[in-house]
Amino acid sequence: MTAAEPEFDVVLLAASRVAENVLELELGAHDGSPLPDWQPGAHVDLLLAPGLERQYSLIGPAGDGRWRLAVLRERAGRGGSALVHDTLAVGDRLRARAPRNHFALAERGPALFIAGGIGITPFLPMIAAAEAAGLEWQLHYAGRSRAAMAYAEELAARHPSRVSLHISDEGTRLDAAQLLADAAEAQVYCCGPARLLDAVEAAASAAGLPPASVHVERFEPKAHGSEANTAFEVELEFSGLTLTVPPDKSILETADEAGVLVLSSCREGTCGTCETHLVSGEVDHRDSVLSPGEQAENRTMMICVSRAAPGCPRLVLEL
Repeated sequence: MTAAEPEFDVVLLAASRVAENVLELELGAHDGSPLPDWQPGAHVDLLLAPGLERQYSLIGPAGDGRWRLAVLRERAGRGGSALVHDTLAVGDRLRARAPRNHFALAERGPALFIAGGIGITPFLPMIAAAEAAGLEWQLHYAGRSRAAMAYAEELAARHPSRVSLHISDEGTRLDAAQLLADAAEAQVYCCGPARLLDAVEAAASAAGLPPASVHVERFEPKAHGSEANTAFEVELEFSGLTLTVPPDKSILETADEAGVLVLSSCREGTCGTCETHLVSGEVDHRDSVLSPGEQAENRTMMICVSRAAPGCPRLVLEL
């Protein structure tokens, strides 16, 4: 059994439209106490309704006891963003989980930030932290139109020599290959739609950048091969159970059915909520959270999507 992460009763203090289809929210603790501090790159889970949880990056400023985030209305979404835009009102209460961070800013630089659309959100506190630490940085921010790019005008006006806007309907598209060809010494951070992240990862590989220097945060799960799943055993060390995970179910689903409490949210390998420590075994990592280096270390896994590697009959987990 895993320990539940802290949850907080929060209230919507303010809401404002910051771009076309983008709403900025300010949350505070309902009892007036300060909400936990966090580091740039962190996100929180909002429990919007029973069975409806969504993850949103914190945009800062950090340390004032409140949480601010920005939500894009997803036209092809599954209901979370529509609820935020159409239903939430100032004064409404909801639950939120404590911040988690799988997209932390490295202490070394220079930093190359690449944002697509609402992927700008984690970079707002990262830029502030880089400025405070005296790190060299550049931001390349891509979007379909100026009106749809939250915070673009503010960032460009405040940092004219460091911010480049790539706006499709103005004919200034971002060229990932050209950008990464000149980034040999940089720590590269990218957040946005899957096509942008795939292009940046491919360009970084072609440019020979070390995998450890490329950091991405995905809203959508990576595509994986269509290889057939096989059954395997999973030993839950803390629970004293050994379970068989069938081909058509995940470790998370199998543990749920056995009555083992595992905190989870997205169930598609993007949020990191179900990250579990591995005691032994080899993992077929299928998540979109861990870096290639972290996956190679084989210390943790996202049990909502990842499985035992081919030829590995049993995993032992700290559950």
